[in-house]
Amino acid sequence: MNILALAAHPDDVEFQCAGTLILLGQHGHALTIADLHNGSCGSATRTPEEIARLRAGEARRAAALIGADYVNAGVPDLESVFDNPTRRQVAELVRRAQPGIILTHYPEDYLADHTLTSALARDAAFTATLGNYPTGAPAPAPKLAHVPHLYHFAPTEGTDNWGRPVHFDFIVDVTPVMDRKVEMLCCHASQREWLRVQHGIDEYVEFLKREAATLGRLAGCAFGEGFRQHRGSAYPRDNILASLLGESLRPVAGRPAG
Repeated sequence: MNILALAAHPDDVEFQCAGTLILLGQHGHALTIADLHNGSCGSATRTPEEIARLRAGEARRAAALIGADYVNAGVPDLESVFDNPTRRQVAELVRRAQPGIILTHYPEDYLADHTLTSALARDAAFTATLGNYPTGAPAPAPKLAHVPHLYHFAPTEGTDNWGRPVHFDFIVDVTPVMDRKVEMLCCHASQREWLRVQHGIDEYVEFLKREAATLGRLAGCAFGEGFRQHRGSAYPRDNILASLLGESLRPVAGRPAG
């Protein structure tokens, strides 16, 4: 099966769902990591063009560690909008990936780029199936045969944009692949440096581990990634990740998985 992780920026996938992608790759599934934005605001010293090129290279190296294809839609940071040209662009991206599963941001996250990416991913999962919805691409990809399964990964700090805890359907135990998840994140050296300058501290890897440990505690494992499945009208409602990941998919304490 083809799996598409559609995120806002380079390094978002590493923080939120890379462990799950690694596990799916180990089961033989084809992986694509796609970022809507190019990371153009992620530097205190380089021009937007320079940092965008650098971050794309870092993201490709991270994806290559797990055998994933990498795509960047090239939208400058903070400049995405939910309009028809962008909808067509994301629908074409989804059609090219031909996913059976899409992993994307939670609908209510702290950053507008994240929430817009989530909305565009949800929209594209449906519109990519419509034969009469042209994307305007020079050599357009074929439409999807079916609406893919759609999952939202945990927002930053596990809270929505009001600071309220998000309730997850399940946790994926990523403890066995945590080292590889960290290795992928460490490919994003320019982002780590920018965050050090921007915030005056260097805890890039430590923050990733704390987030994964917090989610893991919800399901009794050392490190986890949280997900909520989109089960709205027209979207598949069976939890296909449960069948693909087996015992790696764990219920939140006191609740059934999915």
